[in-house]
Amino acid sequence: MSNCIFCKIVAGEIPSRKVYEDEDILAFHDINPAAPVHFLIIPKKHIPTLADATPEDIPVLGKIMAMAGKLAQQEGCADGFRTIVNTGRVGCQEVYHLHVHILGGTQPLGPMLMKHS
Repeated sequence: MSNCIFCKIVAGEIPSRKVYEDEDILAFHDINPAAPVHFLIIPKKHIPTLADATPEDIPVLGKIMAMAGKLAQQEGCADGFRTIVNTGRVGCQEVYHLHVHILGGTQPLGPMLMKHS
């Protein structure tokens, strides 16, 4: 996708602070961190949302989840972390390229969901 910021990061057109990279996935620090540790793990293949994932995507989705713990610990989340996948408009997804947020640090993160009135 020529206008996808994450595809441009994968292609090296936009710099990122990489945490990990292999042939299928890329992990990099969030540019607007919401916690002391905040990075994203994305598939290199453009998948717009989790709702768009197909059975063909199971291997890369599994790899993302399997690497999340290892990378979180590597980045300093020794006592736990949170994973978040925002999906679509209602899920507050801002970049339409599937991504998993990994958030953590030394203190509990607080409530996960915003309350609606």
